[in-house]
Amino acid sequence: MNQDDLKQILEEGEGQFIEFKENFSKHVVKDIVAFANASGGRIFLGVTDENIVKGIKTTNDLKSKIVDIGKNCDPKIFVDLEEYENILIIEVEEGKDKPYQCSSGFYLRLGSNSQKLSRDEIIQFCIYENKIRFDEQICENFDFSDFDDEKFEYYLKLARISRNLKRDDILRSLHVLTDKGMTNAGVLFFAKKPFKYIMTSRIRCVLFKGNDRVHILDKKEVDRGIIGNIEFAVNYLEEQVPVRFEIDGLYRKEFPQFPKDAYREAVVNAVIHRDYFDSGEVAVEKMRDFIYINNPGGLVPYLKKEEFGRVSKPRNTLLADLLSRTYFMEKVGTGIKRIQEECKKNNNKVEIKPTDHHFHITFSAPKGESKEKSWEKVGRKLGENEEKILEIIKDDKFVTISKLSKLLELSTTAVEKNIAKLKEKGLLKRIGPAKGGYWEII
Repeated sequence: MNQDDLKQILEEGEGQFIEFKENFSKHVVKDIVAFANASGGRIFLGVTDENIVKGIKTTNDLKSKIVDIGKNCDPKIFVDLEEYENILIIEVEEGKDKPYQCSSGFYLRLGSNSQKLSRDEIIQFCIYENKIRFDEQICENFDFSDFDDEKFEYYLKLARISRNLKRDDILRSLHVLTDKGMTNAGVLFFAKKPFKYIMTSRIRCVLFKGNDRVHILDKKEVDRGIIGNIEFAVNYLEEQVPVRFEIDGLYRKEFPQFPKDAYREAVVNAVIHRDYFDSGEVAVEKMRDFIYINNPGGLVPYLKKEEFGRVSKPRNTLLADLLSRTYFMEKVGTGIKRIQEECKKNNNKVEIKPTDHHFHITFSAPKGESKEKSWEKVGRKLGENEEKILEIIKDDKFVTISKLSKLLELSTTAVEKNIAKLKEKGLLKRIGPAKGGYWEII
């Protein structure tokens, strides 16, 4: 441990492998047991929940108490202690003789929480443990020439992690790089083409005509990594979801057919919680009156049915921990509840149906607004680049394609495609020839 390591850990905050405790108490045993039952972790005594170092007085008596706490667990848990300045670090290895318990019961590390489990739940978990955790498994044939530095920098920006350390040191602190190599989680997040190494890395987006899965209007299959796949799928749906407008005085109110926060949460859940051992793909489908999102993998075996929608117990804890550092996913709580709340506010019906092998979410359009005609006069919501083009043209109606390309950092072909969409939506037209003419916003 050095100053840079500590700064990095404080910046990243609590998660699947890190716990902060301002003071020592006997309750630290719960976190020791939870880490031993999961993938191991470290407890930092002298650090607050707000990631502020307050320090703790380290004595031989305190060290003995901590060691004894571990030995009094069943089976015994042996911990390593490290002092750095005025912080005492308790390092817990992943247990080899699960399940472990303390006097108050069984605990399991899930995200940034140590959750109590019943005996039956922990046994079911241990049965599940016989199936190697996919995201923590080493991708033995990964070639670092396929590491995407742009994806890595983008992730650090989203996670608000500064470059205090070298790239590999940050990857190690995030637990995606080990002495044995890159984990599957690291490949899914940072490989240029994850499909080259992981056949289940892609996501499929489909647009259908009407409400039957018969006539396909558009189909995209992408392999952009965890964050890239999520962003693509959410943007894909946003482009296809129509928005109804109402004018209230000087203000314009928007009423989308489906709430973005709800379908974004559903996409995130599908990508993060899917079973990557299963050969299927995450499917995102838009029909006239429905959105259907399906991912391989039912409920995790150690999640009670009555806990569904209230308690978060991820299948891929490392993937969840990585994404929880960004705005896409919260560390505490469950996305199912947020989906239901957003749909209720927007008058949408949502059906969430987990099975033994799949997880389905179906969004239905609001009643009375499901007919296609009710949306014809409002058009579709503008994409980000379309909005930018209109803003530039408002200031300069003589702007050229090449200048738009430079301003937007897009190819001229991409600019022309966006302009074609704006023309199709009846929002933009060209007056005069390509040279000497100008744009007119309708």
